[in-house]
Amino acid sequence: MPKKEKSHRKVLTEIYDRLYGHFGPQHWWPGDTPFEIAVGAILTQNTNWGNVEKAITNLKKEKKLSARALHAISRKKLASLIRPAGYFNIKADRLKHFIDFLADHYNGSMKKMGAEETMSLRERLLNVKGIGPETADSILLYALEKPVFVIDAYTKRILSRHKLVSEKMVYHDLQDIFHENLPQDVKLFNEYHALIVMLGKEFCRPKPKCDGCPLQSL
Repeated sequence: MPKKEKSHRKVLTEIYDRLYGHFGPQHWWPGDTPFEIAVGAILTQNTNWGNVEKAITNLKKEKKLSARALHAISRKKLASLIRPAGYFNIKADRLKHFIDFLADHYNGSMKKMGAEETMSLRERLLNVKGIGPETADSILLYALEKPVFVIDAYTKRILSRHKLVSEKMVYHDLQDIFHENLPQDVKLFNEYHALIVMLGKEFCRPKPKCDGCPLQSL
């Protein structure tokens, strides 16, 4: 059957099954607390996770990985601690904006933030300077365990290369395909996105490595 005749539901399910069978569970997102995961989601913008881990380690060593501590620390000191994550001055500002948001609306509590209705909270997050759709959705899914599918460059690259979506498809339209064709399940969304990231790193790179790719015959 030609790809264009397959339903999105069938194709997405087949992709998940193949990726899970090939890579196994990913246990993503690394982090000891919801707050740490949220900080990681902001720090990982435009860098790799290894660099984020170094920055988070610095924050832990200085006992600064809490909403209260990051609210009190100077931007200059924060920037120096997160330097390994790159764009450290910009990311220090973004973290500060997020911490102010958390303090102003939820008294610094991730638990209180997580109690808000998902789409209302998403809109609020998107109004925080420096937080775009991918970062907001990462916080919602991984830190707060809300069923929101995270779209990233890997997702668009993989699906467009297999002629399943247009390269010009915008974030929310691509996200709707997942939301409308998969069960609204946090564990599934978590695992699926993590598997897409793994495929993007191992095979579907800017210069693809197709030999051995679990989606080669899709």
